[in-house]
Amino acid sequence: MAETTSHEREMSRTETAEYLRHIADELDAEEEPVRIPVGNKSVDLSPPGTIDTEVSVTERSRRVRKNVEEVELVLDWNPVRRRDGNGNRR
Repeated sequence: MAETTSHEREMSRTETAEYLRHIADELDAEEEPVRIPVGNKSVDLSPPGTIDTEVSVTERSRRVRKNVEEVELVLDWNPVRRRDGNGNRR
């Protein structure tokens, strides 16, 4: 079963940089869980030490409408098992 939490909104360049920086700080802290804000909630994730990373840039030129540029960043991993308060893996 797959569970997806998504949220879409327009942000300024500064807000976008702050959001990406927050995610980077969460990953860099190496603490579990990694808490990712999505809209009005947060999702707790358990990334391992190595993460598969894919970056894709698309540039579309259009004659009638505005040109479009898109950056897609995909981080993919198998979650590590977390330990509960007693040191047991869950």
